[in-house]
Amino acid sequence: MKVLAIDVGTGTQDVLLLDTEGTVENALKLVMPSPTLTAGRRVREATRRGEAVLFEGTIMGGGPSAWALRDHALAGLPTYATPDAARTVDDDLDEVRELGIRVLSQDETRSLSGVVRVRSSDLMLGAIHASLEAFGVEPRYDALAVAVFDHGNAPPGVSDRKFRFDYLRRTLTSGGGLQAFAHRRGEVPEEMTRLRALESTAPEDVPLVLMDTGPAAVLGALEDPATRPDGRGSIVANVGNFHTLAFHVTEQGIAGLFEHHTGEITTELMEGMLERLGSGEITNEEVFDSMGHGALVTDASAPPPSVLAVLGPQRNLLRGSRLSPYFTAPHGDQMVAGCYGLLRGLARCLPEYAEEVSSVLDSTSVRQPEW
Repeated sequence: MKVLAIDVGTGTQDVLLLDTEGTVENALKLVMPSPTLTAGRRVREATRRGEAVLFEGTIMGGGPSAWALRDHALAGLPTYATPDAARTVDDDLDEVRELGIRVLSQDETRSLSGVVRVRSSDLMLGAIHASLEAFGVEPRYDALAVAVFDHGNAPPGVSDRKFRFDYLRRTLTSGGGLQAFAHRRGEVPEEMTRLRALESTAPEDVPLVLMDTGPAAVLGALEDPATRPDGRGSIVANVGNFHTLAFHVTEQGIAGLFEHHTGEITTELMEGMLERLGSGEITNEEVFDSMGHGALVTDASAPPPSVLAVLGPQRNLLRGSRLSPYFTAPHGDQMVAGCYGLLRGLARCLPEYAEEVSSVLDSTSVRQPEW
């Protein structure tokens, strides 16, 4: 069988096509610009040319695409968006309108002419299929697994950061460990609007698993034997372009975690939080008050970790750190760690594929407990 795994980040989208008849090392891989970066570039090209823009589709990852739309409107150029696409900029459409972006229904957009139409979607299957076909690879697969970072749709007056961390806390404490962040089609929590948008755009004839990027990356990092907890456990930190998520992992499960905005963290601040995570002394308040999402300690009596494993595109933040980090490389490649985590999540969500997928991952890896 074949599984297509796509880990959608802010800077890159990392793609892996696993054929269970081969080895995991020979799986086809792509590390390409992210959908939000690609959409943002199209908007900025239109800005340079002085053209009107219509942003249409579903909610997708913000950052580069949202910033480009804001700048386009600030330049005094006509800027339109359909309601779902506009929520990429802000869940509150009144806030979007205040930026100078006109929110139009799909019917209203039909009368527009002379506009650059930019698709809002986290799923670029057409481009991925074309890339595979360019190398003579048929874009056929038996299951699809996709990860995105989802803040969720916070109610009015509720912090997006708090709402996001409440989702992490609730999912982790529900049981199932990191794999509990993987959802089958139809089981995504209603408030996780970005994941649900992905679900609505994915092909209906292919089994689908959706997952949050942070837990997927950490779960994938645990494919590296040197990252796994021994009697003292380990800390695994995914230092992404926009977000950093660290878990204290022990043989008994998850002892704690914190999540922060990478751009708000210095090396010194990161080192202190990682030390307090390992000792069980980190608090939700200290992380939230420094513009992070939050922290949670589930087992303050857990022994200090024996290894700090680091991955992610901004991992150099800890290069040369006094904490002597280990730069993990699951199956030889840290950039597709999220894809490996997606495969583990898929094996949990789709039991009919579990043995086949796990046997390939385990062929170069010791079988993992249920983190």
